[in-house]
Amino acid sequence: MKKTLIAAAIAALLSTQSSAFVRQRTLDVAFPFRMGAGFPGDVNRTHPASILPRQQQVANPVRLYGDPVLVDTATNSVRAFIAGDTAVTRLYGAAVRPYPTQQATGGMSSALGAAAVPAGPLDILREGYMIARCNNFATAQPTLDGPVFVWCAASAGVHVQGGFESVATGGSTAAIANARWCGPTDANGITEIEILPT
Repeated sequence: MKKTLIAAAIAALLSTQSSAFVRQRTLDVAFPFRMGAGFPGDVNRTHPASILPRQQQVANPVRLYGDPVLVDTATNSVRAFIAGDTAVTRLYGAAVRPYPTQQATGGMSSALGAAAVPAGPLDILREGYMIARCNNFATAQPTLDGPVFVWCAASAGVHVQGGFESVATGGSTAAIANARWCGPTDANGITEIEILPT
């Protein structure tokens, strides 16, 4: 009799009704076309990667994770691209998004990938692969091994100061020799970028 009760209990646990009941409580996510490429600032290939901590310049801090940075020798820190940097040909690196991290403001209603970089020390990817956003992806998709540009002029329309671009605009962009796109973007302009050793 005991054997029959145990067998009945096991059969009930393994029945389709039990699995269906459990299945209804999951929160599945479906990607009908293409899953997002990632979040800007994520180092998506850990080998090879060279990441160093650096202090940010107070006057021109980095805007967002995944943005390129330059060295400010006067303050021994890193800074964002600003107007007048169009002659720059090599970036120092790009801002790495730390994980895990707690956003300082916004709480549960804040948008992913939109948090400003906090002041103070910041990890910089000097060499390797990172998820980045191409600002002008809607009109000029980046290509595999395609050239990388950084918008240096004031933000206007889709062009954001200190952000990556896929084509040059005279007087507004810096052509970066030590970075290459790794292919086209997803629907949000996110793709992979390679930072080459300087």
